[in-house]
Order: sequence, then C-alpha cells, then structure tokens
Amino acid sequence: MTAPDKADIIIKVSGLNTQFGKQVIHENLDLEVRRGEVLGVVGGSGTGKSVLLREIVGLQAVNAGKIDVLGTDVTHCGAEAQHILRQHWGVMFQEGALFSSLTVAQNIKVPIRELTDFPRWAQDEIARVKLAMVGLPPDAGAKFPSQISGGMKKRAGLARALALDPDILFLDEPTAGLDPISATGFDELIKNLKSSLNLTVFMVTHDLDSLIAICDRIAVLVDQHVIVGTLEELMDVDNPWIQGYFRGSRGRAALTTVTPGNRASEKKERN
Repeated sequence: MTAPDKADIIIKVSGLNTQFGKQVIHENLDLEVRRGEVLGVVGGSGTGKSVLLREIVGLQAVNAGKIDVLGTDVTHCGAEAQHILRQHWGVMFQEGALFSSLTVAQNIKVPIRELTDFPRWAQDEIARVKLAMVGLPPDAGAKFPSQISGGMKKRAGLARALALDPDILFLDEPTAGLDPISATGFDELIKNLKSSLNLTVFMVTHDLDSLIAICDRIAVLVDQHVIVGTLEELMDVDNPWIQGYFRGSRGRAALTTVTPGNRASEKKERN
C-alpha cells in the first residue's frame, strides 16, 4: 500500500496513552486519518472508541501522547486555537444529543452562536439550509426533540454538526437504535454528504453494514492499540477478535447481503 503524503493526513494521533485509575485503555496508540476518507472505528466494549473521539476533539484529557488536527496540537493548544479548530469540525454524539429545551432549529444554531458573530437572519438561513441538507422537512425546525422520531433526532444532530460547513465530521454511533431502513438511509446520506462537501468522516460504530457500505478504511481498537486497513486487509489479520467480528456469523451475513436497499432483508435473516 502506498504511504499517504503528509499533506493528506488531517488527524495524527501519536503515542497516545489513556488510563482511568489502574485501567489502561490506550497504550502508545498511533493513528492517522487521511483527508477525504471515511474512517470507521470499531472495537469491543471498553476499548475506548468514544473516548478516542472525545480526546481528538478536546473533550477528554489524555495521559500522554500528542493529537494533531489540521496541523494543531489539540492536546496542548490554548483556548483561542481550540475555538478556531471547533469551527472546522462538527460532532454528532450518540442519539443526536439535542438540547430538549430548544427547538430543532435552535439546536442547529447553537454552534453558530457560540463560534461566530453571524447576525440572526444568517443563523436562521443556515438552520433552514441544514435542515434540507439532512432530509428534514421545513416544519421540523419549529419542533422540540420530544416531538420528533429517533431517526429525525439523528438527522437534526447531524444538521447541527454540519452548521459551520466543517472539514471533519465526527460521528459517534450514528445508526445505533435505528430500524434497518432508516439506518440504510442514514448511511446513504453520510456517503452523499461526504462526496458533495468534501468531508473527512471519523465514525465510531458497531454497525457492520455501515462499515461495509461507506467506510474507506477501518480502525480496530484491540489490545490497547489500533490496527487499520481496508476491509479486505483486516479480513486477513491474525487476531481472534478481528476474525470473530468480520468472519463470525453476523459478519458473514453482512458481507454477503449488504447492498444498497437490502439492509432490511439482511437484518431479518439475522433475527
């Protein structure tokens, strides 16, 4: 495999150590994310998938190591640099993480208000455009999170993550809890947005279908380290967890049946 040019590396994690008490989560972990790719991040429970995401976006302190995003060391940068970086990435947390006391449109405008001085009319217009971009109807903007479905909440959370036209999109379990048809639709949405907006996508997921459908490479957190490759490359890695994940019954079902539009039948066969 040809090594990427340094200019193509948009996220670089070097020698990362993460520890909670006596429990070591990551040990001397190295990872590079290439500009314009969709990188899926998987691993067993307790391997620190979401922790890694939070460390990259500066929400979780690291014990040791360095994380560069867009050429800035997020582990040591000051408030001003962090403020600038936040304008270049968007984060969609699990379940959308919408503020229940705000309408959908108001939720979308949260990062705009926090990170820019755009006038109110511009904020309103951005919220309107982002609603349409993620496939939500115009009237969804006036509703509160309790008034919309789980799938709509996911899309609203995505709209908020895209509010400032980021270079990098971070997704934490984006299809968790969705029915097969909605999950397929969300995968297609991410794939189309990545292409049309030239996004780099860092996606934590358990969903084999998503990994197969939209990821260029997959990073597997195992034994406190990370193994990265294409799906085909990982299938040949001699590691019990990786083999069990990709070559187990669920992995075989996903690999043989996942094509656009047939996710529902594949799920039915598993149950």
